Amino acid sequence: MLRQRTMASVVPAEARTLSKARRGAGSRRMPAALELLKPVTWFAPMWALACGVVSSGVPTLEHWGLILGSIVLAGPLVCGTSQAANDWFDRHVDAINEPQRPIPSGRMPGRSGLYLAIGWTVLSLVVAGVLGLWVFLAACLGIALAWAYSAPPFRLKLNGWWGCSAVGLCYEGLPWFTGAAALSQRLPDARIVTLAFLYSAGAFGIMVLNDFKAIEGDSALGIRTLPVQLGVRRAALTACAVMAVPQLGVIALLALNARPYEALAVSVLLLLQLVFMRSWVRDPRGRAPFYNMTGVSSYVTGMMVSAFAMRALLSVHTP
Repeated sequence: MLRQRTMASVVPAEARTLSKARRGAGSRRMPAALELLKPVTWFAPMWALACGVVSSGVPTLEHWGLILGSIVLAGPLVCGTSQAANDWFDRHVDAINEPQRPIPSGRMPGRSGLYLAIGWTVLSLVVAGVLGLWVFLAACLGIALAWAYSAPPFRLKLNGWWGCSAVGLCYEGLPWFTGAAALSQRLPDARIVTLAFLYSAGAFGIMVLNDFKAIEGDSALGIRTLPVQLGVRRAALTACAVMAVPQLGVIALLALNARPYEALAVSVLLLLQLVFMRSWVRDPRGRAPFYNMTGVSSYVTGMMVSAFAMRALLSVHTP
């Protein structure tokens, strides 16, 4: 659920015009419906789902159909639904800041954008139902949060605490749970659920990274992101703490379950993140892209390391 932000008030008109022209030219190469679903945002939930598949301890080659169905569910369907819903409810803002988007540009006329979001919601739930009860329940929660994030009366995106929590859960925790539940066809092991929760909690901090680029625009529009509420430095420090503390829980969980090497690997990755955090906090707005490339990469690598640790624990006990 990628948040829509605006810097219209601080970007020169000539630069905005040139940028829009370039983006419009690029968008014409992609079908409007596909552009509305924003394929670039699908990677994060699909990576988390892969972690869930790995952590399940179930042989993967024997269940390629379930894996393929889960990938489609996490990325193009549920994540795509959230993007379509977000664009529909942000269409008035996009008409000012991103008029080349499919809905304000008229390439998806009338209510076709809303109908696509509704249709994708139904399709997501149908596919989830085929994949199993626990997958269906996780999809129901994810779809509910996707709509609540963008649609009134909830509009979770208007408050950074609620919005980042919803996105972190939908991008990390629920896909991880879905991957494990789809392969095991039952409620995943409590340790898998704990890992999924810890990494989705840490992802809250990652979501805050996206909010530093549009503080003025968000403030003008009444979007109370953490940088708007806390100020730049306090928001950055809060994001760092929220990213780091859950990983300490991951390290403890792995160590307590006799996976010392994986616990050490996650510890090293966390130390790397702390180094990158120190650099980022000096200039949260200017160095957010740097931290996305370095710190976030270390974070998601730790996710997969933890998944393989859990696989080693569970594979011998899986029927």
